[in-house]
Amino acid sequence: MNGQAERPEQESDDQSATEEVSAAESEEIEARDETDEVVSELEEAQAKAGENWDRYLRTAAELENVRKRATRDVENAHRFALERFSRELLAVRDSLEMGLAAADNASVESLLEGSEATLKILGVTMQQFGIEEHDPVGEPFDPEFHEAISMQPSDDVEPGSVATVVQKGYSLNGRLLRPAMVIVAAE
Repeated sequence: MNGQAERPEQESDDQSATEEVSAAESEEIEARDETDEVVSELEEAQAKAGENWDRYLRTAAELENVRKRATRDVENAHRFALERFSRELLAVRDSLEMGLAAADNASVESLLEGSEATLKILGVTMQQFGIEEHDPVGEPFDPEFHEAISMQPSDDVEPGSVATVVQKGYSLNGRLLRPAMVIVAAE
């Protein structure tokens, strides 16, 4: 009976040993699964980080290109800002040169007409580019737009108003280029 009694115990020992091995194997399998899962997540994160780094490099390069292009555009704008205005002024210069060339054989009336035509061309060109002339005769004196060079009594305008314009004033798109030099009527 001893031999028979030992067998069930041995079977139960073998069974518990098998259960322990099975539990250890299942823990090892779970650990491998977790490790595989962590490795997979790490690989995904590294791939995403690589994509983001590539995006960053492309964006940085694009930003640098935009910065260079903007700098070049600003330089060109400064360099060629007056190109259109200069082209229009050439017509005024041509008119003046033709008047001087014709001065030898021309009468006073024809020279006067030529000068008036040239002045008209210049006035049109200035208007095209937003340059406005200010001739403030009779207007109240305004130190923001007028520069008083003297005062004199006048019967024609009220005291404190512009009696005579020595030099006209000009503005560019509402911004003062040059104040008008004026003589103000005294009280």
